[in-house]
Amino acid sequence: MSAVVLASDRLKVTITPDVGGTITGVEHRGLGASVLGTVPWLPETTPLDPDSVRDEPVWLTRFTGGWPLLFPNGCDACMHAGVFHGFHGEASITPWQAEATPNAVRMTRRFRTVPVEMVRELSVEDDVLAIRERVRMLGDAPVKVMWCQHATFGSDLLAGPFQIETGARSVLVDDRADPPANPLRPGVSSRWPMVPGKDGAYDLSRPKGRVAAGACLHDFDAAWAAIRRLDNSVAAVLSWDAALYPYAWFWIELGGTMEAPWHGNGRVIGLEPSTTWPASGLAEAERRGGRLLSLQPGMEVKTVVRLHVFKPRGPVFGVNAAGRALFRA
Repeated sequence: MSAVVLASDRLKVTITPDVGGTITGVEHRGLGASVLGTVPWLPETTPLDPDSVRDEPVWLTRFTGGWPLLFPNGCDACMHAGVFHGFHGEASITPWQAEATPNAVRMTRRFRTVPVEMVRELSVEDDVLAIRERVRMLGDAPVKVMWCQHATFGSDLLAGPFQIETGARSVLVDDRADPPANPLRPGVSSRWPMVPGKDGAYDLSRPKGRVAAGACLHDFDAAWAAIRRLDNSVAAVLSWDAALYPYAWFWIELGGTMEAPWHGNGRVIGLEPSTTWPASGLAEAERRGGRLLSLQPGMEVKTVVRLHVFKPRGPVFGVNAAGRALFRA
């Protein structure tokens, strides 16, 4: 199936079922503003076999900068429980069966790498995108998986000075990746938003200059994260179930990666609810004592993730039950 477009009077959402069911665009129609990330290359539009995705460069050929789903693996390709899992997992680059209506799409995939079926129902409700996912375990023996919403933001949202706001109380900096443009000290833990940096304290809520860095948000008072333009022209807030996703991978690419295919032209921030940390693939995460999601025979897991795109009235301090941003009076 070619790209699916969902729309309300306020929101337009574009999805590509053939390549991972990726959400490639979210635009607020009234504000004329797009909020998902883009990449400085032309992505391929054909799906990949999961066995062929053995490293990040191959996976990036299909990456649009939008919002893929990572399942049952996240980050490094690996062998786990006798099965090869490609970089960022089967769900992110293989086709999904899709049934679409004007304001909703239902996508289904029965996975090859794990005995699991997943159903994803995406709907647009005024200025909120709701993603309802259901995982059903079909196997006779338990399996361990990683499940991550690889939501990346950019476009008009990062076209001017911005601030990141979240219900996370703590942040842990990635201890494995330390690119030249990383201002953070690898492996340090701190209270949000101030983190020990290589040149003193660094404010993660307002990253500036050329930056390439990775961290993990955790210890959530409430599970949400927002990016707001400081001129209050547009904002987006993501909210989720912290019981399933106790972590949010936090990826900053602001012109900091000079290697191909970025060439210093990337401008993307990832706020990515996840079951697991570290973000190092199933095998390495398990070796390091990370939390994996264990699916038992007959088990069913349901969750809802929401994205609210709106014109803000100042700093966001939370979300309501419908996933809409809350502001201080």
